[in-house]
Amino acid sequence: MTSVLTSIISGVREDLAVRMQNVSIETLQAQIAKLPPALPAAQLLSNRSFSVIAEVKRASPSKGHLAQISDPAQLALDYQSGGAQVISVLTEERRFGGTLADLDAVRSKVSIPVLRKDFMVDDYQVWEARAHGADLILLIVAALSDSELERLNSLALTLGMSVLIEVHDAQELERALALNPALVGVNARNLKTLEVDLATCFELLPLIPEHIVAIAESGISSTQEVQDLANCGAQAVLVGEALVTGGTPSETVREWTQAGELARANYLLNGS
Repeated sequence: MTSVLTSIISGVREDLAVRMQNVSIETLQAQIAKLPPALPAAQLLSNRSFSVIAEVKRASPSKGHLAQISDPAQLALDYQSGGAQVISVLTEERRFGGTLADLDAVRSKVSIPVLRKDFMVDDYQVWEARAHGADLILLIVAALSDSELERLNSLALTLGMSVLIEVHDAQELERALALNPALVGVNARNLKTLEVDLATCFELLPLIPEHIVAIAESGISSTQEVQDLANCGAQAVLVGEALVTGGTPSETVREWTQAGELARANYLLNGS
């Protein structure tokens, strides 16, 4: 595990301990019992030729404050109107400025699946995600042992959620594929340096079996990059910074979705 990741997870565990003191798992389970079933995010993404997963992202460890998002629900609605298929909501507070309140706000307004994006290290967070209306969660291979990955993945599936398994290199991809995942994300960000290199995506995306939805993450900032990634096997892109700092999120989502669909069609036409 990298030093940056270790530092982030240390803070996550401290904040988690406070929440566990304040809200019991039994309370979360009672909340879940009152909710409608989670939306089938993995199936919806699989059925589409190409999708944009648009992220509500206030800050990042590498760049600090990104955007003043006074109304995360309205931003999510803008994403949805532009054709986003999933809304990702960062809920990690110390480095990303997110909260579960952001997740609640977004879930209350949009009709499409919502991803709780956080550093999941404990069963409690999975129950918590579902209790706050998340339809899918992120599991980062670099942050978890094989047994932890299997346990958290199994719990999320049992609760009816989809799971996005995130990898950064070929070894992590091998570990991810052992779970028979529906969704695999390739994160172009180096967790040691926080630098982004899309070459990671171009290297790993072609290694993901065709029946799995391959998702490119981090550092995507142009229509050309979206096209290049789709031509390399990406069936979706997860984008935050470029959308919250660009000024026209709905238009960008629409443009990138169309560009990705065309490139994906070309990719499939040419026999992958």
